[in-house]
Amino acid sequence: MTMAGDVFDALKLENQLCFPLYACAREVVKRYKPYLDEIDLTYTQYITMMLLWEYHQVTSKQLGERLYLDSGTLTPVLKKLEEKGLVTRGRDPQDERNLIVALTEKGEALKIPAARIPPQMAGCVHLAPEEAQALYTLLYKLLAGGLT
Repeated sequence: MTMAGDVFDALKLENQLCFPLYACAREVVKRYKPYLDEIDLTYTQYITMMLLWEYHQVTSKQLGERLYLDSGTLTPVLKKLEEKGLVTRGRDPQDERNLIVALTEKGEALKIPAARIPPQMAGCVHLAPEEAQALYTLLYKLLAGGLT
């Protein structure tokens, strides 16, 4: 009999914080898909549009920071949104290094059908309001520096 089993307990999937976070994130995004299909957006396009509906115009750097996306992921998303006529991309005249992403009228109009999605998604998450708030708080605590 060996005591090595104790050392390897850390490798059990059930002992990993990352796994339920990963699995829940995948399941939540999967639940979004039918609603997002109705407005012809992927989840990443949707969260990008959410920021644009809030701010109307931002730099691609700001989008990447707020969405936790690198430029290799964000650039094709923005290109596709531009092809759909939902955003424009252009250089900042005051600093050519900055790419400005702006909402178009068509992009703004998409906000109306998209507003139905959060209430529909709320019906998919079976948590009491205080549980949902606690989870939200903990997840943002991790994003704000709880992962060093």
